[in-house]
Amino acid sequence: MLDTWDKYFSADPAAHLAYNLATSYHETGQTMQPITERGPRSYFDKYEPDTRLGQMLGNTRPGDGYRFRGEGDVQNTGRRNAKFASDRLSQVFGLSLALVANPDQRGDPFVSAMSLFLGNKEGWWTGTDLADFIDGVDEADAKDLREFVNARRLVNGTDKAEKIAGYALIFVRALKAAGA
Repeated sequence: MLDTWDKYFSADPAAHLAYNLATSYHETGQTMQPITERGPRSYFDKYEPDTRLGQMLGNTRPGDGYRFRGEGDVQNTGRRNAKFASDRLSQVFGLSLALVANPDQRGDPFVSAMSLFLGNKEGWWTGTDLADFIDGVDEADAKDLREFVNARRLVNGTDKAEKIAGYALIFVRALKAAGA
């Protein structure tokens, strides 16, 4: 993940990297490795096409809830997000991704890292992006913490926003200590 950041996003504020790392830390069960969303098959019924959530995620076929369950550093969930990531990453990097036909590719380390970084930078998940919430200015911890709490809206509303913001604050301190 850090190599991908350094190669493609190093001009972006360190606070953006810190928030992305915090998102990955949370979304991957603290592994910092792309994972597939966990739970019994029945858990993913909430993503089926006949549900409000499934419709929001663009799931159109029975079984899509499980097939397009979250995967990667940011838990790319749903047919719509798989298609969007496939199209956008192919466009930006000249790839021939087919994440709808092959949803397991969302867990590829490069695809996963780029979905997290570019997705949050461009606002793929909710239409808001990192710059909408994090100004990248080194400020008092309380101000940065508020920005990180609000940034959770990029991915998943306010679910676990304070917890992830706390992780981001730790990451931003570590990045500063490392000279970032």
